[in-house]
Amino acid sequence: MTTIVIVGAPGAGKSTVGRRLARLWGVPFRDSDQMVEAEAGKSVADIFVDEGEASFRSRERDVIARALDDAEGVLALGGGAVLDESTRARLVQAPCVWLRVGVGEAAKRVGLNTSRPLLLGNVRGTLMTLLDERTPLYEEVATWSIDTDGRTADEVVDAVVAAVEAS
Repeated sequence: MTTIVIVGAPGAGKSTVGRRLARLWGVPFRDSDQMVEAEAGKSVADIFVDEGEASFRSRERDVIARALDDAEGVLALGGGAVLDESTRARLVQAPCVWLRVGVGEAAKRVGLNTSRPLLLGNVRGTLMTLLDERTPLYEEVATWSIDTDGRTADEVVDAVVAAVEAS
């Protein structure tokens, strides 16, 4: 197995589904946000505050590039990783699952999670803006697209497995 990448908006279930897929397939799971935090020695929120979004995106691009080069397994990306053109160019070459989520469902799932620096304030409005901006980018990189609204994590896992196995 090569690396299966999971993309989607905040609240799509990338980490939850990714962990379950990795467990099911018996492969490692990695999360790009956790990788950035481990290298930086601080949280994503602190990187945004201390260094700014551009610094975070640079760190994110680097850890994703290394992850795609170095290992196999399941890799969940932060929701904004697709904003980087070089990351998108790499993702179109990789098996990539886009977990689609609607604004209402995403808002319920993320709630008022202050560890998500781009969602502070008007969560629903911000999610609408993010989805408008990022949906074409998710579409660009996706090998498979899976709807998550109204589905449990296990149902989403089953849908991903079915899509991957059908290819």
